[in-house]
Amino acid sequence: MILLARHASAGDRYHWWGDDVDRPLDDRGRVQADALADAYAEAPVAAILTSRAVRCQQTVAPLAQRTGTDPVVHQALFEGDPAATTELVRELARAGGDLSVLCSHADVIPEVLRDLMVDGMQVGGARGCAMGSVWELDVEQGRITDGRYLAHPGHNR
Repeated sequence: MILLARHASAGDRYHWWGDDVDRPLDDRGRVQADALADAYAEAPVAAILTSRAVRCQQTVAPLAQRTGTDPVVHQALFEGDPAATTELVRELARAGGDLSVLCSHADVIPEVLRDLMVDGMQVGGARGCAMGSVWELDVEQGRITDGRYLAHPGHNR
């Protein structure tokens, strides 16, 4: 399985005065990051890949700590290049193995999901890309076959 997570709440980018890449999680975002860790701490996490944005790194930090998995910053997960993110997801699916967790952005995730649906991924239930949400992507024989949206990881399980 691959988890494709949107970073948790980091406040309003228009009220942040620094470089947007440095915008941290707010109080709500820290709660969401802890909920992600609670939901998947017992899962066989093989890899955690994240955008270079601080808010993404902070979103996966509690899960990384709980699973003993060092997060890796991956350029394909940063804003602005959904095609690179789609290719990364496809590569991870082809490689198989245990759970990979990816953290990215709202301008990337919907495009990746569209590409995966064109590839044949089936989606049932709700769809979205809220802050702190997760898409659970099932992998079979090197392909993404099904996707499930969890607006509040840990509450839907």
